[in-house]
Amino acid sequence: MDTIETLLTRKSSPRLNEPSPSKEELELIFQTALRAPDHASLKPWKFIKVSGEGREKLARASLSALKKIDAKKAQESEDKILNAPYRAPLIIVVVSSIKEHHIVPEIEQILSAGAAAQNMLIAAHSMGYSGIWRTGLISFNKEISKSYGLDDNDIVIGYLYIGTPEKKMTLPIKSNTNDFVINWD
Repeated sequence: MDTIETLLTRKSSPRLNEPSPSKEELELIFQTALRAPDHASLKPWKFIKVSGEGREKLARASLSALKKIDAKKAQESEDKILNAPYRAPLIIVVVSSIKEHHIVPEIEQILSAGAAAQNMLIAAHSMGYSGIWRTGLISFNKEISKSYGLDDNDIVIGYLYIGTPEKKMTLPIKSNTNDFVINWD
């Protein structure tokens, strides 16, 4: 798929089935993540690949962390949390791994991890797969990071659910660039 066409046709898909990317395709997807903008070559990212039985591990670790964050919300959301990993055959947990640096601030490193996530979604789409970036209750907090066995400087910024769309995707609605661009000509 042509690069511009890939960018213009990518659309989030909430319902995903098998197949998911092969081992070789997944290697390429991860390689695209490693090409994200990265000031000072800090490589401020980690990725947790979750598939198969790993989805149960993700569900249990997520629920455990949520119980510590907000027991009431965990009780109300238990079924949702436990079932969430089964919405797709593959989940990539995107982690911003913050490095102490005298020039590159934390926010820039988080944005770099976000760019890595976008690269992976674009790469998957170019291969004929679809995906959706999810956050919610189990993102952006230290308890989740601990529950996943991550370091103190790591923060989960999202979950990329990847697979084959359940139904044929329609093209995204085309937006008017004039609604978003300020011209200083």
